[in-house]
Amino acid sequence: MENTRLLIVDDEQAIHQMLRIILQKEGFERIDTAETAEEALRLCGVNSYDLIFLDVMLPDRSGFEICPLIREKTNATIFILTARTTDLDKLSGFALGADDYITKPFNPLEAVARVKAHLRRHKVSNVKESANYQFGDLSVNSSSGEVIVRGVKVSLPAQVYQLLLFFCQHPNQLFSKAQLYENVWGEDFLGEDNTIMVHIRKLREKIELDPSKPQLIVTVRGLGYKLAAEGRN
Repeated sequence: MENTRLLIVDDEQAIHQMLRIILQKEGFERIDTAETAEEALRLCGVNSYDLIFLDVMLPDRSGFEICPLIREKTNATIFILTARTTDLDKLSGFALGADDYITKPFNPLEAVARVKAHLRRHKVSNVKESANYQFGDLSVNSSSGEVIVRGVKVSLPAQVYQLLLFFCQHPNQLFSKAQLYENVWGEDFLGEDNTIMVHIRKLREKIELDPSKPQLIVTVRGLGYKLAAEGRN
């Protein structure tokens, strides 16, 4: 954790202080803070972060507005912080590149537990034996995290990449939504259908020639999803 760098983007000093105190108690020392969207974008342009807390209601621009701009600069895990609780708000965050969603008010211990779970999964993924996966026009290098589609390098949000990597590691295997959520997100599945559906859609938009007629990440109606590996080299 000593090399892990976090960014808290929120205009409430109480949130900064609460998260900083509990994170430092858990061994996270490199913590930056920003109170505005512009400051967050500036920091993301000059520093490399592992995880970012991003509040929706910022004084200059909304977190939803800058989330895709941050995603262009980094593959860090992004946690959306907001008092909004509707499925539409959650879907908006995921669609714009966020990886997880924390509703205010929240239990700081629970938030830190989720941070550690995300970072632990990404660390385990990175230390696995490196492999190159090739499925038709899709190429994934698990060592560098590089994804090439039809000869062009594409950038994926952290959780979308983890989802793709899981599929690559288990070609032609069918997974239900619950199995995907528990294996990729590392949490018990509580009917998070929208989370899976949004991330599958984002993945298809990045790697499929025609996302409306997917050839790689295919749906088996009523059962789940699989990576069709017929084109594997």
